[in-house]
Amino acid sequence: MDRIEKTDAEWREQLDELEYKVMRKHGTERAFTHDDFPKAPGTFACKGCGRPLFDAETKFDSGTGWPSFYAPLSPDAVGEKTDRSFFMKRTEVHCAACESHLGHVFPDGPAPTGLRYCMNGVALVFRPEESEGAA
Repeated sequence: MDRIEKTDAEWREQLDELEYKVMRKHGTERAFTHDDFPKAPGTFACKGCGRPLFDAETKFDSGTGWPSFYAPLSPDAVGEKTDRSFFMKRTEVHCAACESHLGHVFPDGPAPTGLRYCMNGVALVFRPEESEGAA
């Protein structure tokens, strides 16, 4: 996998203020503000670099107000590291290609993994699956 590296100025030019705060400064968007994605077949990709991250079939309603998935598209789609901010120990999830902060993973999700990848909607872009009959 190729790493994607950009200068801070390039990130600021590409992302709006909230996207930059979340993806580059490890912020969190307010709950129930960016989980308005369609319920359709497709993939969720990193807004920073376009790398496919999650299959829409793994998305579920966690009731938290953030897009939640029970598994990434592939084991190497995302990276994880320990986040000890705010006097807590959590597992941060970032894009494996551009290292943009996506959210956190928690051990309280549904089967088959028991995991909840709780992502910031502003860090994702939905790409609908193209139908076979589309021209």
